[in-house]
Amino acid sequence: MTSPIEFKLFAPNNQAVSLIGSFSGWTEISMQKGNDGYFRTHVDLEDGSYQYKFRVQSNTPALKDQWVDINDPYMTAMDRKTENGIVRVKSGERLIDTYVWQHDDRSLPINQDLVIYELHITDFCGDSNLNEPDKFKRAIAKLDHLTELGVNTIALMPITEYAGNYRWGYMVRYYFAPESSYGKPEDLKQLIDECHARGIRVILDGIYNHTDDQNPLLMLDRDYWYYHDRHYPDDDANYWGPEFNYTHYDDKLDIRPAWSFVGDVVRFWIQEYHIDGIRYDAVRQLADYEFCGWLMEQAKQAAGDKPFYNIAEHIPDTSEIVQPKGVFDGCWHESFRYFLKDIITGGDSSLEELKSAIDARQQGYSMTTNVINYLASHDREHMLVELADVDITGEAAFQRVKLAAVLQLTAPGIPMLWMGDEFGQPTRKAEVTSTPNPLDWSLLEQDLNHDLFEFYKRLIALRHNNPALRTENIEFFYTHSDHKVLAFVRWTETGDRLVVILNFSAQSYEQYSISAFPADGVWRSWTGEKFEAKDNQLAIDLPSFGALILIHE
Repeated sequence: MTSPIEFKLFAPNNQAVSLIGSFSGWTEISMQKGNDGYFRTHVDLEDGSYQYKFRVQSNTPALKDQWVDINDPYMTAMDRKTENGIVRVKSGERLIDTYVWQHDDRSLPINQDLVIYELHITDFCGDSNLNEPDKFKRAIAKLDHLTELGVNTIALMPITEYAGNYRWGYMVRYYFAPESSYGKPEDLKQLIDECHARGIRVILDGIYNHTDDQNPLLMLDRDYWYYHDRHYPDDDANYWGPEFNYTHYDDKLDIRPAWSFVGDVVRFWIQEYHIDGIRYDAVRQLADYEFCGWLMEQAKQAAGDKPFYNIAEHIPDTSEIVQPKGVFDGCWHESFRYFLKDIITGGDSSLEELKSAIDARQQGYSMTTNVINYLASHDREHMLVELADVDITGEAAFQRVKLAAVLQLTAPGIPMLWMGDEFGQPTRKAEVTSTPNPLDWSLLEQDLNHDLFEFYKRLIALRHNNPALRTENIEFFYTHSDHKVLAFVRWTETGDRLVVILNFSAQSYEQYSISAFPADGVWRSWTGEKFEAKDNQLAIDLPSFGALILIHE
């Protein structure tokens, strides 16, 4: 039995469009243009899977009036071998897959409680066959590691269809289709569902500033969707490809085309894949905050009552883009990493500069969810690499990484680990974004690396179990710039208090006296040792590049 299945393409300025596909032996099926700018046709299809494309008379200046074959900009899956779009039909209806969600009733952590883990889906799996589309499934097998670590959110680098079998994914070609070398749509849904089963939220990377130069919208009608010239012609270092034009308004159809398309993208991923947040790439280059505000509203409306997190990547970071001044919930806090890395590698940054990044309110931020603090990211090297670059290796390097981790997990803000941070991945990021850089999971079998993993586990558990670490409340009560010793207290309004003491010098101190201590009495180290403060003084041993966390009893 066959049913009429609609195919449509929005191409208001194009003269002619035909449909071609496996169902027609790849012969053209004419499509009729409506007043709404859509070309449409219906094809009688039996239940099954079919490949298809559109043959269009291009309106792009470089291809003007030429006939080109393009994939549907809205296709939801691509055949890896032929690179054709896939349409599936069941019970007379188009569908993406038959996956049945199992864990939609699972309660997920609120934004304030997140500990994020950023990963690249292929590299996270470790050594793998790039031609084997099993990455989503292999990532599921690694989720128990993340559960043991204690992270409750993963931030996936782009997972939409790109050219080839390995890239970072920031040159998007198809916005609605998962990368076919990673697996099928149902495989991705199962990964997200398995994350939710473990109480782990999933944040996707959204690239809405630019696309690659083979995106079907560009081949269809470049100047309708993109700026004709570069948006920022003097910003060579941050130009990655054709940029969406969010200022263009089609007065005939009363729409802003780029707004409409990207809005559809965001709603689709939230509704179809049940994602829990979006990290918006290159917001400084996108630079249209009216559009961003509208897009945030679309995301929150699509998410409904579930917690959702809209994160901006804006380098350098600025409080102007996050609430209450701006429209985003949070942003990557590059200045936190910058000053911390400089200090632990022996640079010239001062404790006062670091303090301004630790207490982000000094930079104009208002809420703990405003900033995402990281030691490394896909754009920044692991701290072990930064330390090796200044000839600090072995135990000395791991000690400094632990100091940095203590500050990251106890400072106001949302902590984010870059995959491998937790067990000391020492490799530097690839020079080009098309070169694999897999995690070396065997490092967990080495003493220093396994010890670092256990250290991160205890730190993350400490954060989850101490509500003071999830507030905005912080006070620096001791700073000694010459000794490079810093101490601050975190607290809740109900009386919980926690003190962090940090020694950023190569000098170890015995019975070091910390003055202006927040309260007398017994304080317990997070490792179990007890200390007693008297007359607002506390004497402790401080190892070089070491940290002490004390909880008031």
